[in-house]
Amino acid sequence: MIPFRPSESIFVPRAHKNPVYQGYFADPFVFLHEGAYYAVGTAPLGTTNSGFEFALLRSIDLIEWESLGGALLRSKGPCRRYWAPEVAEQDGVFYMYYSVGTSDERHELRVATSRRPDGPYRELVEPLLDPSTTPFAIDPHPYRNHDGRWYLFYARDFLDSTSGSRPGTALVVAPLSDMVRLSAEFSTVMRATHDWQRFQANRPIYGGIHDWHTLEGPCVVWNEGRYYCLYSGGNWQNETYGIDFVVADSIDGPWMDTNLGDHPRVLRSVPGHVIGPGHNSIVSGVDGVTYIAYHAWDPAMTGRRFCLDPLIWTSDGPRGLGPTWQANSSDTD
Repeated sequence: MIPFRPSESIFVPRAHKNPVYQGYFADPFVFLHEGAYYAVGTAPLGTTNSGFEFALLRSIDLIEWESLGGALLRSKGPCRRYWAPEVAEQDGVFYMYYSVGTSDERHELRVATSRRPDGPYRELVEPLLDPSTTPFAIDPHPYRNHDGRWYLFYARDFLDSTSGSRPGTALVVAPLSDMVRLSAEFSTVMRATHDWQRFQANRPIYGGIHDWHTLEGPCVVWNEGRYYCLYSGGNWQNETYGIDFVVADSIDGPWMDTNLGDHPRVLRSVPGHVIGPGHNSIVSGVDGVTYIAYHAWDPAMTGRRFCLDPLIWTSDGPRGLGPTWQANSSDTD
């Protein structure tokens, strides 16, 4: 895992233009190993190398990216959807956490291992959580605390509306007893409470009809003695989707939502240019600047693309200097 370093320098414009990679590349996770940056992300089913899942890229400067093909050796069995990979390194082994599923209501957390950052990653047999008790879990985010202990943040579904919380997908955290074993006991990080976090009104799911809200894609950073969990909320298929955060003094919480507005604060859509920026990771660049990596739809909604913008810290928490986009003729007319 890349240690997080708050940006202390004034941003100097880079040579990159968003998107930094033209192919479909959702849920980008960027990590640094021995002088090279690697990015893994969700790819449309069947578009990576035969027998592989997840798109894998490499760069030396976060500007120019080369495709390395697929990252995960696909397991045998029925075709499943593979979402949102993230990689952590421990004692020379690279662990890729991700989710697989067969329907909107059935997704489970998995882990695969490799001795190399560029794979191939081989899937372990057992899911991290029992699907009979946790039928829907997505977007795992491994985080190593200051004491060396590992935790896994992820998203799971709730149907109740206790204390003002709304039914839908929400964020939780659980300790990893080792890199391939996750505690079934979890602490809630964040439940949806805002209108902008609505995924779909009157959604038929779990045998009922719900005003469904979604929080997903957790990413935790440490800054000036506090934990910040950046997350994506809304509907990933439209302009409501964006990135916000909650904050805590302890990794076990309580986590506080300081958003008093009606939209996400870190990154949000720019109509006509960037739609639904979300599912981020954080990385330090060779220029000393801290960057937020995320995906966003192009205006024609043809695919989710890999983007990078600086992340800064304000008195009100983290903010992305973006989203930015490559200018075209209509921008300059």
